[in-house]
Amino acid sequence: MSLKCGVERLSASFQEGKTRKRIVVYDCRFEKDKATRRILETTGLDFNGFLEVISEEFDIPSNEAFVLTTTDRAVLDFDRFEELHDGNTLHLLQKEDQVLSVATNEHIVFLPHYDTLILSGMYEYYASEGQNALCYAFAELIDNALSATVHNTGRRAIDIQLLFDETLSKPAVIILDNGLGMTSKQLNNWAVYRLSKFTRETSKFASACDVYVRPLPVPRSLNSDISYFGVGGKIAVFYIGGSTRMITKKMDSPDVHELILSKEEFERKEKCKEDIYSSVIRNRKVGDSSHVKEEDECFLHDLIAEESGKESFTAVVITGIQSKHITFLKQNFLSWTRDLAHIYHYYIHGVNGNDKRPCYQYSDCPSNIDIQVYLREKPPRCPRMVNLREVDNDMQTQFINAASDTFEFKAHTKTDGTVDGVLRYHPFMYDKETYPEDPYAVLAPVDDDDCDPGVLNQARGKRPIFKCFWNGRLIPYTTVSEFDWCALPKKAAPVPAECYSRFSGVLFTDDRFHVSTNKLTFMDLELQLRNKDTIFTRLVNGQEQRVKIQKEFTKWLKSSHEKWDKQVKFLGFKGTVARTDVAKKMQYPWATFSSIEWDGKQYKTGQYVKSQKTQPVFFGSVVQFLLYGDHDGDVYATGGHVELTMEPSALYDELKTIPISKIDRAVANTAIEKSIDNNLAKLPDKLKVNWPEGNVWSQDAVLQAGTPLGPLNVEILNKKGESISRMPPAYQGAVKKLLIELKVVWHGPNGDEETNSHIAQHSTKWAFWFKIMENLSKLGKYTLYLNTVLNESNANTFAGKQLPSYALQFTIAEGSAEWFQVGPVSSALHVGVPFDIPLELMDVYGNPAQPAPDLKPLLSCSDLDVRYKGTDTVGTTFTIIGVKASGKVQNYHCKTHNLKVTLPGLKMDSQTVKISLLPGNPHSICVKPEDDPITVENGNPVSFKIEIHDEAGNITAHPKLIVRCQVWKLPLVAIDCSSTGAGLLVTKPINLKNMNKDEWALEAKFSQKDMAVVLRELRVVPSTCVSQLEIYSQDSENITVLKDKDCIEWLAGDILENLFYKLYDEGGREVPLTDELAYMIKVNCRADVSLEDLAQGRLPNVQVPTLVQDELFYQVFYQDQNVFVDTSFTVVPCPDEPKHLKATLSHSTISMGETLPGQINVELVDQYGNVTKTMTPTCVDHITVEAEGLDKSTLVITWQESSHSVVVTGVRFQPGTPGIRELYFTFMDFVGDVRIKVTAGAPAQLRLVNGPGQPLQVLNEQGIATPFLLQLCDEWGNSSPDQRVKVALKSSSSALKVRLAVMSQPIDAEGKATLSVESVSGPKGEYELEFRGSLNQKAIPGPSVKLTVVLDPNKPVDLAVEYDADAKFPAGGTLPVFLVTVVSEEGSPIRNMSPSAVSMFIWLMKTGPTSEATQLRCSKPLGNDKDDCFHFRDKVIPDRVGKYTIQFALNIDRTRVLLSKQYVISVVANDPVKLGPDCQPPTPVVSNNDIIASRTLVEDMTLRIMDMYDNLTGLEVEGKVVVSMMSSAEDSGKGLPLFEGKTSTLGIDLLEGKAHITRLAIMENSPGQDGNEYVLQFKPEVKGLSTPLASFELPFHFYNDAENQRQMSELSKKKDHLSATIAVYKMTFDTYSELLTLLNSRGFAIQAVDRVLKEKAAEAERIMNEPRRVCTIPDPFRGGQDILGKVGHLALVEDDTVAVVISWHIAGDMDCVITKTTAAARRIYDDTQGRQQVMPLDSVYLGPRNRPMPHIKNGQNIFQPTGNPVYVRDLLIYPQNNESCEMVFTNLLENTILIDDLDSANNYRKTVVQNSEPCPTILTRNGERISARGKFGGAQNKAPPIDKLRGQVFGQPLPQNYHTLRGQTDLLQQYRSAVQKTQLVKAEVESHLQKQKAPEMVRKEEEMERKLVPLFVHLPLFVHLPSGVLRRVNHQASLEKDLREDLRWTYCSQIQYFPKCLLLLFLCSCFTVKYLNCNLICS
Repeated sequence: MSLKCGVERLSASFQEGKTRKRIVVYDCRFEKDKATRRILETTGLDFNGFLEVISEEFDIPSNEAFVLTTTDRAVLDFDRFEELHDGNTLHLLQKEDQVLSVATNEHIVFLPHYDTLILSGMYEYYASEGQNALCYAFAELIDNALSATVHNTGRRAIDIQLLFDETLSKPAVIILDNGLGMTSKQLNNWAVYRLSKFTRETSKFASACDVYVRPLPVPRSLNSDISYFGVGGKIAVFYIGGSTRMITKKMDSPDVHELILSKEEFERKEKCKEDIYSSVIRNRKVGDSSHVKEEDECFLHDLIAEESGKESFTAVVITGIQSKHITFLKQNFLSWTRDLAHIYHYYIHGVNGNDKRPCYQYSDCPSNIDIQVYLREKPPRCPRMVNLREVDNDMQTQFINAASDTFEFKAHTKTDGTVDGVLRYHPFMYDKETYPEDPYAVLAPVDDDDCDPGVLNQARGKRPIFKCFWNGRLIPYTTVSEFDWCALPKKAAPVPAECYSRFSGVLFTDDRFHVSTNKLTFMDLELQLRNKDTIFTRLVNGQEQRVKIQKEFTKWLKSSHEKWDKQVKFLGFKGTVARTDVAKKMQYPWATFSSIEWDGKQYKTGQYVKSQKTQPVFFGSVVQFLLYGDHDGDVYATGGHVELTMEPSALYDELKTIPISKIDRAVANTAIEKSIDNNLAKLPDKLKVNWPEGNVWSQDAVLQAGTPLGPLNVEILNKKGESISRMPPAYQGAVKKLLIELKVVWHGPNGDEETNSHIAQHSTKWAFWFKIMENLSKLGKYTLYLNTVLNESNANTFAGKQLPSYALQFTIAEGSAEWFQVGPVSSALHVGVPFDIPLELMDVYGNPAQPAPDLKPLLSCSDLDVRYKGTDTVGTTFTIIGVKASGKVQNYHCKTHNLKVTLPGLKMDSQTVKISLLPGNPHSICVKPEDDPITVENGNPVSFKIEIHDEAGNITAHPKLIVRCQVWKLPLVAIDCSSTGAGLLVTKPINLKNMNKDEWALEAKFSQKDMAVVLRELRVVPSTCVSQLEIYSQDSENITVLKDKDCIEWLAGDILENLFYKLYDEGGREVPLTDELAYMIKVNCRADVSLEDLAQGRLPNVQVPTLVQDELFYQVFYQDQNVFVDTSFTVVPCPDEPKHLKATLSHSTISMGETLPGQINVELVDQYGNVTKTMTPTCVDHITVEAEGLDKSTLVITWQESSHSVVVTGVRFQPGTPGIRELYFTFMDFVGDVRIKVTAGAPAQLRLVNGPGQPLQVLNEQGIATPFLLQLCDEWGNSSPDQRVKVALKSSSSALKVRLAVMSQPIDAEGKATLSVESVSGPKGEYELEFRGSLNQKAIPGPSVKLTVVLDPNKPVDLAVEYDADAKFPAGGTLPVFLVTVVSEEGSPIRNMSPSAVSMFIWLMKTGPTSEATQLRCSKPLGNDKDDCFHFRDKVIPDRVGKYTIQFALNIDRTRVLLSKQYVISVVANDPVKLGPDCQPPTPVVSNNDIIASRTLVEDMTLRIMDMYDNLTGLEVEGKVVVSMMSSAEDSGKGLPLFEGKTSTLGIDLLEGKAHITRLAIMENSPGQDGNEYVLQFKPEVKGLSTPLASFELPFHFYNDAENQRQMSELSKKKDHLSATIAVYKMTFDTYSELLTLLNSRGFAIQAVDRVLKEKAAEAERIMNEPRRVCTIPDPFRGGQDILGKVGHLALVEDDTVAVVISWHIAGDMDCVITKTTAAARRIYDDTQGRQQVMPLDSVYLGPRNRPMPHIKNGQNIFQPTGNPVYVRDLLIYPQNNESCEMVFTNLLENTILIDDLDSANNYRKTVVQNSEPCPTILTRNGERISARGKFGGAQNKAPPIDKLRGQVFGQPLPQNYHTLRGQTDLLQQYRSAVQKTQLVKAEVESHLQKQKAPEMVRKEEEMERKLVPLFVHLPLFVHLPSGVLRRVNHQASLEKDLREDLRWTYCSQIQYFPKCLLLLFLCSCFTVKYLNCNLICS
């Protein structure tokens, strides 16, 4: 029935108004280029009717099986068919898991959800708040990826790829995760805007809808439940770009789904008025990128190719990226990735965050989330990659690592919301606040009334305290400033105000607190937390405490301030000194420092300070700071001393030392300086200098030599301007007079020289007076010094300060010029070349002087003309510039001339200079001969004599003096005249072509780049040499000229005769032939050439080729030394008369029943086989074709005009036996034949040749013993050996699973295939096995075999378990009875199973089934027990509280185990029986003094109510714990110590089953006996318990002196440690006992060991056969005597890239043969004739091998290298001959280094060289090389890919797993041997144990024990112990009792396993070390 008929059949239902339902079906059963698509009308049809329509529409036979699935791979049935909607898409497949051969498209609609209207008022935009919001857009996509990967058991990988390399593709952003992926319906849901996870469906069918379930609470709410509203992903992708492509694959699905949404497509649909919210989901197979056509999306091919091997994934591909986003992402790469690391900090690093401090390196909750960002830019910029786990500068990392203490709390709101909070304290560390700086922090607005700069500038300032996290991720735009309980109190605070700005905080919430849809802000978090009903509790060790939160916070803040904040920092350590001004015990050591930092201020040496609280208050300058203690650097402390010099020091010569705290920090520096200045104003301040005669010399004055200085009048003034002559009095003493000292210093070239020195005393009339000084005549700078000095000592300092002084700087200059001298002038000058004459002018003192401004010099010389250009003056040098001399000179023969220089106006005005004049610069070219024109014969060169003249006509030479001559159409010639200035120039021969007139005129041009061109005319006449050759052919009548390059047609095989030649000169005249000329004639033909014939003008005959395609080239040429002329022609052969009929085949093989492909050409050929082309179209009617079995009905004979031949097609043979056929062609008298091979026809059928007998019955999951043998045949039954055909076996039903040895078997060379069935599994019933062949996707029919599957009643398939699920499981109790039934394949119980095969396993859930699982055996059946199940009764419940897993196992055989499902039970605590601590405290030791630490018994201990197994219980119990003391000795009941408060008992509240003791101490001067031991008893008093609780007792030692307490404290610690050690040993011995019991109760199965050995050997063999990198260099020499082999085979390299770069680096040595001896090397050299390179080891010199790396010197790193440098030779693995191989590669590689990358290599080399160390060659893992000389780059320094090495690469070693297997095999072999020996020795061991139990041995052991214990007891008496211990010898009785018990247990239970001597040493070390000296024990 057609589809049209089906539509007509359903028209009635349409009329009834039913909803129309059309289904799109793709036929994907077979591999085709395009899937068949049909739209089927199914309205009114049920599932069966729909199947009928499918069968008719797609022509599906009734016996063919098919499957209909949705795009989610859900198989269609009756129920799911009813749930289909109009437009749904289905796949028609052969089986459910068939891979799609082509992609299909699924039409979807993604109309926005109605929540778009309801929630339209939500804030939907990315508000920047001063930041770029791109990272928050990426966060939305990361949220989706985290939700998708939440169920991953392994790594949760999220990759962000930024592909911004425009040279490869358009910019794109890819977000890729390895989550569960999406079905097509889930992908459709994603596209729907506002479809949140609470309202979406995840399947096409309502029955498969997933209802959202809120995740269980986890710490910090890190539940990954953050893909929430159905909004963020869409907004994010379109905020980043303009188009997105979603690519996803669901777990366990073979299909990949793709969806594309783009802004351009939306706009196009809107413009075309199409449905905007509709699109197509493309369903395709994995790795299929055929739909990607755009060149700018080529990156998608790589992305899709990576899909193979991935179980599931989702990729978001965003394109159309805005340019501003690209710029931001590239330029701010580190910034926005740091923001992402902050947002997901706790997802990346776990609940504790990125705490990098050593004590927090290993988190209890490690994270498996890996978020990686990759940026690829346009070259040459290198790609960048950041793993967010490696980001260490995000704010949360800084907050966590900068914190010194934390305060954890929890807030409960009235809406059942819970918030976890953490406060972190960041202390002030000496010089700065440690609160981290946030670059994006926005300070809160500050009111003017509340503006406190001291707070704003400290730590956090006014910024909010709390960052807020929602479901574990940051909500960036919501912060909480503070809570009332943690804010700065208005009244006096217990700590400084700045401490309240030193803590940061974090709040963690779950989804009960609402956030905006873009997850940027909370809705009402702060309002709920500030509500008065919100309850805050503190968290301590994870437990909530209902306390007053403000009180606890203040206590914590105060403790943090006192513990962590530091204030005074001592800087600039100078040394350690002793002080005598302090008490004797405090005199040493005192560390001295140069400065301190205190309270934000710095005090340095020399700084003025003021004292406070001193008598009297004084001022001083800091000398040094003093700190008691032994220090050697900068240190921090709370106080110290400062040593001061009293100021002003000029009045107070005294040092004082005061505490640093007595420095007045409030006084300003200006006030201190003002007070000091008032006292300093009385001291001398400055000098006043007067010039009585008015000849004042100003500062820096310039005066002529001889100018007088003075007289001078000097006064001394103080700061008040008063003139003084003596120092003011500071103490009672003599008056100090003042003097003035004068000095004049000349600063000469050889240093300073003192020219004048005077001292003046004070006079009341003229003060201080100095007379005139006239001796200043030296040129240069001077300084006049006036210094104030003391009369008694002539010192110019007083009290360490300089007295006033005065300095006058002046300069003495030269006078007027009087004479001159000539400076240096070169003695060798050139004609016309200017030169300068320098003149130095002098004054009367011989000092250089300035010349007069109008000075004009005069120059004269008798033989030369001398002129000059001008003059120049520089300083005192007068220069005559531009002097030129001209005249005739001898060529480079020196002659001296006298040049006179005159300067008019000077006293001495003339000087004479001697000069030597040489030829000048080149000026012109002189060409000889000067004839014009010059005659030359054509073909000859021309000679010229060249001279170079200067401007005076002298021949001159000059560098680079090259003269060039250019003649028309001749090459340029040149001559070098640089040496002599002259030369002979010869042109090239003049060869003019076609001299058609008597002469030609040419021009020769002579040039040099700096001189004028010279021209000469040439007259060229014709040459008389040979210039033309002609060939003639003569017959009986005519003579024919054979033209050059002519073609001559001649009959094939004939001879061309009568050839001769003639010669002509350039003028066309014939040249007579001579023997000499004939000798110059050459002919290229192969015939013998006679010189006699050539002399007569005759040429040899030409033999024409026999084949027409073989043309003959004939050339004759004449050649002498100067002339070459030739002529040639080509002989073209022509075919002869027809001789034979020739047939040509294009194909010589034909299959049976087919037509011969191609055509047969039939043509006539001559005697040589040349085609004659003499056939005509009429020949077709006269040609006949004959052959055996030829089918002439298809034969076609046609004419082919282009080749003049007959074409035969349609050759076919009738069915028969394959073989050779002869095909004959006849035309007239001509006959031809060809041979054709006929093969079998196309494969058409399969025949079953052999197989198992019928009927065939097989047990389920069993195989078929006899294989099936099938033969491939054509349709006529001929065997077809077509090996392209593959044979497969298929079941008639999908319920039957058939497993073959191979899935498909190719046909062998005989056309046969064998299929072996390994197993058949399926429901019971009858089936058919169908054999099918395939060739190029075409099916080949085959036979079918009927098979019946029978179920196995003895095969166990399940374990059914019954038990009381409502039972309670108290720790240490008894488990309820478990009934285990073994169910067979038929569903019936199996009764004949062995009880030993069934086991019960129980383990703690957190440890896993493979670790510490307890195995239990089944119980013996009772009389009334059922016989079809196993009973597990009276099994003990584990004694530790927790969740346990129970699972039952059935050992089917040695390799197979059947497991039941797992059952979880909760073990709860048993009845409370005692009071105990969380952990056993150490034995206290207290002493009677005033130090609280020495009197403390217990500190910070919590006692809890426990059951007998130490499980916490009684949480609802409340009461009281009474603490009292009692004596451990019977006679020491008096004088018990008392607690603080003079009480003997204390009461502690017992709440919720626990009592916490903060501190418990004895009182000062407490009673008690020195050295006695007492016991602390903690007795619980509770009501409501049936059994009283046991008390907890803690012994302690009491002493009256601290020294005894210290010693006994140490001994007690050792005792506690040894007690714990003994407990561990007891546990170990118990384990050994259990193991021995187990070994004795079980036999060793050697067969099991053999089975494991076989498995290990098979695994090792498999690893050996795995493909791996090998060296393919042939090595025929290996194995010979003294031969190691070729280099490439001597070593292995693990890493591929390392192997490539090393192999390339020594590529020239890879095939070198290594020998041990030179003789062996010489033998190989001789055998290969020297072609094989060899290297003997006995001739190799090796230096030191263990030389350290270049960056290591004297065992220390001289710098910290990057890139992991390592010697290359250390990466080689030597399979054998280690020592010899090490010599080889040390010689080849030397010290070559391998580093990760090129940048690290360059930095490494640069640093090594800077440290004056040589750097060897460096290789990188990327294939680059830096030579030892520093060269890198270029193709020669870059390793090629591995395929380019053509196998010349080091091999890869076997993996470590192989060596592990070999080691395990060896151990198993040893174990097997040991088991055999154990069985032999077992009898002997039992006999020996019986002997040890004999009465005589027991008596000896008891006697040894009695003697050993007193030794232990009395040995302490010989050891020096505190007196209290020695007095308590009687107390040793209790010790003796304890030791006797320990000894008896240890010895009696373990003596049979340890030698007695070792046991004795063990006992001594364990039980006596706390009393015995170690030396005594050893002795």
